[in-house]
Amino acid sequence: MSILADLMNSLIDRNYLRFSTVELDNRSLEDLIGDLLSARGEVSGMKMAHQVLDRYEGFTPDEKKSFFKLLRSRLDIDPKLVRQALDDYEAHPSKAHYAAFAATAEPKRQELIRRLNQTDGATHRLVKMRADLQKMARQESDLEVIDKDFKHLFESWFNRGFLVLRPISWQSPANILEKIIAYEAVHAINNWDELRRRLAPADRRCFAFFHPAMADEPLIFVEVALTKGIPSSIQSVLESDRSETPPKQADTAVFYSISNCQAGLAGISFGNSLIKQVVTDLSRSLPNLKNFVTLSPLPGFRKWAKSCDREEELLVSEQARALAAEYLLLAKGTGFLPLDPVARFHLGNGALIEAIHSQADLSDNGVAQSGSVMVNYLYDLGRLTANVEKYSSLQEVTASTSVKTLARQAQKRLETQTSRKSIHA
Repeated sequence: MSILADLMNSLIDRNYLRFSTVELDNRSLEDLIGDLLSARGEVSGMKMAHQVLDRYEGFTPDEKKSFFKLLRSRLDIDPKLVRQALDDYEAHPSKAHYAAFAATAEPKRQELIRRLNQTDGATHRLVKMRADLQKMARQESDLEVIDKDFKHLFESWFNRGFLVLRPISWQSPANILEKIIAYEAVHAINNWDELRRRLAPADRRCFAFFHPAMADEPLIFVEVALTKGIPSSIQSVLESDRSETPPKQADTAVFYSISNCQAGLAGISFGNSLIKQVVTDLSRSLPNLKNFVTLSPLPGFRKWAKSCDREEELLVSEQARALAAEYLLLAKGTGFLPLDPVARFHLGNGALIEAIHSQADLSDNGVAQSGSVMVNYLYDLGRLTANVEKYSSLQEVTASTSVKTLARQAQKRLETQTSRKSIHA
């Protein structure tokens, strides 16, 4: 009975907010936020949260910026109070002093975000609010701390325990399929026929993570091709007149596109869990699968080659492959991690660099960013843990012998070119 009562109360609250006439509220936004933070009643709090979100969504960009600046200036921590509370806890580490320190160390805007999330549909609205904030924080660095607050809360709200893995098929609801088309970020889906070719055949799979509070909004999805052998180009995977592979004859699952869907969830990691869950599910349903690989772009490769004055090497297939191997194994960014963001993602998940292919993505975007080169990252279930440990502790990039050989060839060619230049100088 208590479950039924809770359900009825929830429905009453939601219907109250949805169908009641919302009176014009003459309070300033600052007063409304203050009243929301001090509200004791659940229904009144939900109503005020609804009003704050409605006001925000009606703001101009400048008004939204002013809203965030209000959160920054009026709902920040008080360093003096934090120091005093920490001193009190250090002198007398009691439960009360710990609670006092925790309360003063958390900015009030985190509690505001929690209270805004009380109302129906608020989670998705807050995710979109953070997407606005991130754009503004690029020009207004003092807003970055607010983004930290959103990220801190979202990491809890969107942790793996709350996520639901759902297969996406040609029979999925049309509103979900429309979003797959819109959110595809790697290989554009230009029309419904192209979407059908990716979802309808028996040798194609698609999986997405959803959150119960955003049931119709995919958070991230992965497209999978079941093949015989490891493909060397995206053209062979997506060609319209290809021959289907019966799933029970396939030996390879190819993750050829992974797309994050919500800009406001940037920095919240879903891909790691998604790939590992999909690998586990596919292994269980199709035990004939032996290889789990990606067919991935190198989004920063051409830019790096140009910065090194080596862009001409992309014109020769074998040189392009070798240069890509050097880029993946030796080009480093912050913390001595690989410069390439896709490489950091897969290597951080325990994959190894299995193979490199030239002329693998001939699309305009593939040529412009990756010099048409693509990479297979191999997910060897027996080696994932060891690879992650080497990568995280030693920043060691795990790669196949063939890829390491390519990198050495690129280095030798560079040494030879440097030597010739010095002779002619």
